[in-house]
Amino acid sequence: MESFSGKLAVVTGGGSGMGRELVRQLAAGGCSVATCDWQADAVERSATMAQADAPPGVIVTGHVCDVSAEDQVLRFRDDLLGQHSADHVDLVFSNAGIGGAASFVRSSRETWERTFAVDWWGVYYLARAFLPLLIASGDGVLVNTSSVAGFWAAGGPGMPNTAYATAKFAVRGFTEALVEDLRSNAPQVRAVVVMPGHVGTDIVANSRRAHGLPEPAAMTEEMLEDLLPRSARAGLVKAGWLPEDASVDDLRRALARVEEQFREKAPLGPAEAATIILDGVRSGAWRILVGRDAGLLDAAVRASPESAYDYPTFFAAVAQLARGSAD
Repeated sequence: MESFSGKLAVVTGGGSGMGRELVRQLAAGGCSVATCDWQADAVERSATMAQADAPPGVIVTGHVCDVSAEDQVLRFRDDLLGQHSADHVDLVFSNAGIGGAASFVRSSRETWERTFAVDWWGVYYLARAFLPLLIASGDGVLVNTSSVAGFWAAGGPGMPNTAYATAKFAVRGFTEALVEDLRSNAPQVRAVVVMPGHVGTDIVANSRRAHGLPEPAAMTEEMLEDLLPRSARAGLVKAGWLPEDASVDDLRRALARVEEQFREKAPLGPAEAATIILDGVRSGAWRILVGRDAGLLDAAVRASPESAYDYPTFFAAVAQLARGSAD
């Protein structure tokens, strides 16, 4: 697919971050886009911004949809086909995702399953709903966003990541399995898996909102304990973000800073990440690593899978690879 001009793309999670940038860059390149998000105001802003920069003839529509609910996904599909007067779509970017429920042991079942439902079932429902329309395109591309958490399932010492990582492993495995399935049974469509590293988005804050939690300043001690368990606080203390004998107010301030720093201090911005993804799709790649950190982590896990959770050995290997790539 050398150009997106004249195509129709679907983008989930288009209200912010990489999703918003995918919508904007696709539309600027002459591609009509239907994007959805669970946050109505955010997706409306994305659609308006993208439409303003799009060439004549391009249509950008925003839709409200929680991808973890299949009935909403089907309604989104039917609405966009009507608004775009279309009988097929050319590209589907399953980009929506949230974090949360880091621990299978400590986190509530409800929170764990909410995270898993958005991150895995959302991808599955999109594929079920849109595959016939991609086949009808004759040259369709299904792009599923996994993560570095799809091949490295923890954030480091004291930082489990079970709900998110489990879902992202599932997305990666599903997409890789589709490579041959589509080749054998629907050669009009190809599957692409995207694995971003740290990209400066609002996913931390948006995940909190998606789980129905208030702003950090209004959080109870119980809420803070779930989001910043004692096992994870050592890193914040070492970074100077949290005192050793942290009070509830200290934890509130630390969480607000984590949300801000994740967005503002990332090595890669959403616009750069979206460009990498779209360039990869155009090139015909089926596996797209986004960010230098993603490449280093991937290489380290592949070189020594059994050392992936032996942190001193693993981090030393990553550092060695980083020095080698910088030479």
